[in-house]
Amino acid sequence: MNSPESTDGTTPETPSVPGTLGVAMIGYAFMGKAHSNAWRNVASYFDVPAFEQKVLVGRDAGQVAAAAEKYGWAESATDWRSVLERDDIHIVDICAPGWMHAEIAIAALEAGKHVLVEKPLANTLAEAEAMTEAAATARERGVQSMIGFNYRRVPALALAKELIAEGRLGTVRHVRAAYLQDWLTDPESPMTWRLNKETAGSGALGDIASHAIDQVLFLLGGTVTEVSGRLHTFVTSRPGADGPEDVTVDDAAWATLTLDSGTIASVEVSRMATGRKNSLRLEIYGDKGSLLFDLENLSELGFLDATVPVREQGFRRILVNEPEHPYMDAWWPQGHVIGWEHTFTHEIRDFLLAIGGGTAPSPSFEEGLAVQRVLAAVEESANAKSSIIQLTTAPITEGA
Repeated sequence: MNSPESTDGTTPETPSVPGTLGVAMIGYAFMGKAHSNAWRNVASYFDVPAFEQKVLVGRDAGQVAAAAEKYGWAESATDWRSVLERDDIHIVDICAPGWMHAEIAIAALEAGKHVLVEKPLANTLAEAEAMTEAAATARERGVQSMIGFNYRRVPALALAKELIAEGRLGTVRHVRAAYLQDWLTDPESPMTWRLNKETAGSGALGDIASHAIDQVLFLLGGTVTEVSGRLHTFVTSRPGADGPEDVTVDDAAWATLTLDSGTIASVEVSRMATGRKNSLRLEIYGDKGSLLFDLENLSELGFLDATVPVREQGFRRILVNEPEHPYMDAWWPQGHVIGWEHTFTHEIRDFLLAIGGGTAPSPSFEEGLAVQRVLAAVEESANAKSSIIQLTTAPITEGA
């Protein structure tokens, strides 16, 4: 494959890993804060390539400067394009809203920067496809990219994947995945960019169903072949700065997925589930065993072994914080639990190790695109009043 030309007509060279990786992060709100915490702490607990938190980028000069000082960044900037031109920047971490993902990620990859981007990959399937093609082309030059599905780095879910891969559940027949929150239950909660289709792409569907769907694919492998879905908006108008504004995305979504293995997965997500703060519940049922997980108790995994005599069966609680469990040998003595923020530390650790080792990290943009295709099919099915949408998995090729 010929080396692609960058936007200025030159041909970038395959990057080598410098002695110290310079990191730029774009966005400093909720996800920016979570990612900054991870960058600030990862080297204290894991052996990773040397890096520096060089620059934090945001639109408001005063606010981003204050955030940079608070979160440990050496400086701040308001123009992400100029940051991409800097030779001392090797990694770009994109925590900006979804409508900005495609433009920034593609430009960063073309500039030879390794890219980490928050989920979902993009607001539209077309944008996600363009990003994935750019990532595949950049990978040929040693430029790595990853999407931030941080729940893959929950030790209990990483352990669940190991148990499934070991055959402890046998043939997985069906899965229930529910991600429920309640931060929009009050109809007087103000309008935000997350409730506008032009900026958010979708509502609960892209925001939290993306996590649930990714977990199904992460835990089981394979691809989704059929989708049936429904979307609903319970509160259609919210208070805005100049009066009521229309909500143009969904408050809740439901989907039934068929995997190529024959497994059936039901997915339910809502930001209107009163009393549920951040509950990602997963139930995985096989012919030899079952697993239960709830993010609100993220250090626990329920496991039932159906191969033992019936008189001995029952779900047992695994407290996932032994040194033998994924990621846990870096943290505290047994019995001392970790929290939600540690998933981002694990994410940054894995990304840095992949860059240092010259290997492609996971989840890749291709994996993010697989989730995006399911999201698009749910929306298509909902618009068609619950018809089944057949999915294909045509590979991304250069020039497609």
